[in-house]
Amino acid sequence: MTRLHLFDLDGTLLHGTSAPVEISRQLGLEAETVALDQAVSAGLIGPPEYAAQVYELWTGLTDAHVATAFEGAPWLARIREVWTEIRSRGEYCAVVSLSPSFFVERLTGWGAHAAHGSRFPAVPFTEPVDPAGVLNAAAKVLIADRLCADFGVTRADCVAYGDSLSDRDLFAAVPVSVAVNADRHLTGLASRSYVGKDLWDAYELVCGAR
Repeated sequence: MTRLHLFDLDGTLLHGTSAPVEISRQLGLEAETVALDQAVSAGLIGPPEYAAQVYELWTGLTDAHVATAFEGAPWLARIREVWTEIRSRGEYCAVVSLSPSFFVERLTGWGAHAAHGSRFPAVPFTEPVDPAGVLNAAAKVLIADRLCADFGVTRADCVAYGDSLSDRDLFAAVPVSVAVNADRHLTGLASRSYVGKDLWDAYELVCGAR
């Protein structure tokens, strides 16, 4: 039997930050986006409101900004090595994130079999963001189920890696989970816990688990 490893992005693969914050940093709007991150983490706004507000901040965003943000972001160490190892074992790895699809999907170039984010229009924006395409915690489970069907596995074969409120539903749906630098929302939910900056060390906690 094979497995499907499901990785969150913000606060998980990215250490101590989110993709929108790293994107906004390129526009000098980091503080505004940190405040939005705090608001959505506290439940003061939902993902659609968050997406609409970062969209308004990014009126001058270009693909060059996004590329610079991606390349310079504080990624955990050895992400590509972990995904290479997963592939060598005949297993699957995917990223499922509430962050914009135009950032998340770049991770297929690092070896992820699939990468799903909230659907944003292409950069630079010429059309509005559609609230129906913005993901939430429940959507992560629906996407995981679709990926299971695509890869011929079940929820019982999944491992989830996450850090916050948006990962609660997925952690509850799969048998093995790793809380990576996690906040209080995942306390007691994860089967494993990791604090640090190296994905390989987090992966080793479950690489032999079923």
